[in-house]
Amino acid sequence: MAILSIPEQNIEIRDSKEIKEFFNARGIFFDQWNCSVVFNDEATQKEILDAYSNDLNPFMTKGGYVTADVISINELTENYDAIRSKFLAEHTHSEDEIRFFVDGKGIFWFNLETEPVFNLLCEKGDLISVPAGTKHWFDAGENNPFVKAIRIFIDMSGWIPNYTASSLEQNFSNFKMPV
Repeated sequence: MAILSIPEQNIEIRDSKEIKEFFNARGIFFDQWNCSVVFNDEATQKEILDAYSNDLNPFMTKGGYVTADVISINELTENYDAIRSKFLAEHTHSEDEIRFFVDGKGIFWFNLETEPVFNLLCEKGDLISVPAGTKHWFDAGENNPFVKAIRIFIDMSGWIPNYTASSLEQNFSNFKMPV
């Protein structure tokens, strides 16, 4: 279940229809897919991708996406603090950043500059597409991180972050993930 937060306005939205409308109005794609498959920690990328191929393949074909992989982060991830700090810095990408959460959770933050910064807590079943060039950052959490997500690309080089060096993300470092 996704949760939209606008911290500076003390707003929290939990209704998926309202969240979709909010994101669509800003040119950001958000959807929720059926996510009934449960994976153990030994599940391979192929097993995860195959489990969602009925939804994934048509989505990829329609959007011109050519490759997908799986990212898995948990408390045993080596160098997690360094990985987290890389995601926490505001950045853009040269292509859309698409994530389908098959398990776990994380927060995508958005800085559209024309309105207050907002974020979306994504959890199992949530699909988000951050448009190319959109200023954003991601947080899997300081303690007990757990994210298992399918990443979808046109070209994996488009996923390389272009950091803005704004340090805006530091203004929100005390934000606590909604429960």
